[in-house]
Amino acid sequence: MTIYYSLNLLILVALSLLGSHIIKCHALSIKEATLHDIQTSFKQNQLTSRQLVEFYLEQIHRLNPVLRGVIEVNPDALYEADKADRERKAKAPGSLFGLHGIPILVKDNIATKDKLNTTAGSFSLLGSVVPRDAGVVMKLRKAGAIILGKASLSEWANFRSVAAPNGWSARGGHGKNPYVLSADPCGSSSGSAISVAANMVAVSLGTETDGSILCPASFNAVVGIKPTVGLTSRAGVIPVSPRQDTIGPICRTVSDAVYVLDAIAGFDHNDAEATREASKYIPRGGYAQFLKFDGLRGKRLGIIRKPFFIFANDSVLPHVFEQHFQTLRQRGAILVDHLEIVNIDMILDFTLSGEATALVAEFKLSLNAYLKDLVASPVRSLADVIAFNQKNSDLEMIEEFGQAIFLAAEATNGIGDAEKKALINLARLTQDGFEKVMRKNKLDALVTPGPNVAPVLAIGGFPGISVPAAYDNKGVPVGICFGGLKGSEPKLIEIAYGFEQATKIRKPPSFQP
Repeated sequence: MTIYYSLNLLILVALSLLGSHIIKCHALSIKEATLHDIQTSFKQNQLTSRQLVEFYLEQIHRLNPVLRGVIEVNPDALYEADKADRERKAKAPGSLFGLHGIPILVKDNIATKDKLNTTAGSFSLLGSVVPRDAGVVMKLRKAGAIILGKASLSEWANFRSVAAPNGWSARGGHGKNPYVLSADPCGSSSGSAISVAANMVAVSLGTETDGSILCPASFNAVVGIKPTVGLTSRAGVIPVSPRQDTIGPICRTVSDAVYVLDAIAGFDHNDAEATREASKYIPRGGYAQFLKFDGLRGKRLGIIRKPFFIFANDSVLPHVFEQHFQTLRQRGAILVDHLEIVNIDMILDFTLSGEATALVAEFKLSLNAYLKDLVASPVRSLADVIAFNQKNSDLEMIEEFGQAIFLAAEATNGIGDAEKKALINLARLTQDGFEKVMRKNKLDALVTPGPNVAPVLAIGGFPGISVPAAYDNKGVPVGICFGGLKGSEPKLIEIAYGFEQATKIRKPPSFQP
């Protein structure tokens, strides 16, 4: 096992270096290129969408056998690239959208009405036929993006079992962190983060119910935006909870993530109630206008030490984050330190808070509705999926990982007294906790290391942005998270972009064992 793993690592590093040599033949070095770089090269006729797609397909061919970040490649990707190139030639310069001709991976729980499967990493949905593109995919196509394929994920968005490792699915295998292959890639949007970090795609989409964008972004040194719930449509996305589910970009830079957010945010009649309510938060002129170099100036940032600043005794991280706080001050931010969130221990306890009780019931209702809406499917209910897994236990590794969450969800019967009590408690925890500390201290954002603040943001439907901030003693990336109240994306973008430009921590993956 050790010899095989080491050999794979040597091959991976060698192929990565070879790929770096190949791309220098082009006028633009595609590796680590931003959307602005790519679009500039398009306009200057130094690069075509076909060349770009070919590069990423080659990267996937080289790296994915080890990294497992991509579950499926779109067989029509080159056709779509050629179409984009023809459109670019026919249109006036500068008349096309910022994502036009740009390849993107979407997480394998986001429906695409094409030759790709949408399975949440499970064999039970292989061959199912979706009725239409997901709402966010419709918007991507309208913006001219090329769906390169499906990113791998923690199966069923980490909602089948507590025993399965992050980044594992039956269809996709076990995704690897490209910085330290033995490290946790986190999840559930693991493949979206892995693939962007390793330059297997330009940009990607992930989904989050609780931590599934912020955590893999942090662990893979990429930028993840968890939008306010409803800012982006959940229609056509395999659900966990309509109360907490949100779809957001995972990219290498804040600016790239914001360009994608601009493309996917907005009303969708297939998710009408939530997107109509959240549309009031979308600023006239979009989000890119908030990519300001001095975005930190005057921002009030709250710091909660306990329990988010607990590190190993020999960790380099406490010193690194204190340096970051000093940088924030130097760039004009006002730091309000040593704040507390009432009942933070309860909020972070999945069971005690009531989040688990609410989610399992919401999951059964939402998944059954999604499955019944499919044009064709081997399974039509959560009960069918459970039965499929039992029948195909070797394929789905049921003996190893089980399906405890599925079984708990199937045992529920709608939103009863216990679920209503849980929902009331979650609302109270949010009001008395995060909302109170933000409003009382007039904060623009809460600042925390890593993704551990995710439940605080998740239960209230709040937005957050994770930006690369550090590497621990073993070389594993760690992000810094900026979280805010609903609709605070403009301020969060200013803060995140200001921090990114002041620090520029991100570096390409090292593929350490």
